[in-house]
Amino acid sequence: MNQSDWLHDHINPDLTQLHRIQKVIYSGKSRYQSVQFIDSSCWGRCLVLDGKIQSSELDEGIYHETLVQPAMLAHPDPRTVFIAGGGEGATLREVLAHKSVKKAVMVDLDEEVVDLCRRHLKSFHRGSFDDPRAEIVFDDAWKYLKDCRETFDVMVLDLPEPLSEGPAYLLSTMEFYQSVSDRLSPDGIISLQACASTYGNHQCFTAIINTLKAVFPKVYPYQASIPSYCGMWGFAVASPKLKLPSAAEIDRRIEARINRSLRYYDGPTHRGLFSLPRHLRRAIAEEKTVIAVDRPFCIYSPEE
Repeated sequence: MNQSDWLHDHINPDLTQLHRIQKVIYSGKSRYQSVQFIDSSCWGRCLVLDGKIQSSELDEGIYHETLVQPAMLAHPDPRTVFIAGGGEGATLREVLAHKSVKKAVMVDLDEEVVDLCRRHLKSFHRGSFDDPRAEIVFDDAWKYLKDCRETFDVMVLDLPEPLSEGPAYLLSTMEFYQSVSDRLSPDGIISLQACASTYGNHQCFTAIINTLKAVFPKVYPYQASIPSYCGMWGFAVASPKLKLPSAAEIDRRIEARINRSLRYYDGPTHRGLFSLPRHLRRAIAEEKTVIAVDRPFCIYSPEE
């Protein structure tokens, strides 16, 4: 087997993961980034952007339920939802599983990627793009929020990692989070993926958490093991006044609110997600970085 049969997923200058490729479904470039859809031996169908796995068939349910459900279920009655990114349509799928939702606005910069995901990731989006409650907008998320006048109950930031000069490297800044906060309803909650939280590769995660604390009074970091990322992955929910429900209350709300069964997330899982190990709690407490437009945090890019 030669080198072209493997996807080289560069984690940092000293670490690369190799994923065996069974078949390349599509490989090309959009206006904003390189795009691949591959069938891998370990993870099934994968979306790869700028050389990094974004979602895999095997574990996308873990990622997308972990990203979406804690915020949706913590809100007392989520009716309007904003999604930044989420090109696979799976984040939208998880939002629309809630019976209370009347409108979900998904804003993604890259129309080409979304169109490709519609075609190649049907098991991910499961028709969510065509749900009458969904409004799909192709625009820069920050520009959209600056021009927007409506508010949202839940805002989900499903954005790529901040690769240097990548399409989302300024969307982990204090200024962007302030624009998100400005569009929240009084009981509003945001959730986001916050990069790797594996100890030793957690610097972006702790910087994002500290930046959120500069904008939101309540910030709750959490993490989950995402097998295709080969490690722990960080997330956060934040709000002006969020109080996390108990595990028992999470189970009650799942039963009452969601129109299908979940594969991963429930009350006991919720308790585990938010129980960070001591070393990571300490790293968050000691973090001083506040990411800003004039001080962006960019992780290693395989294109460099």
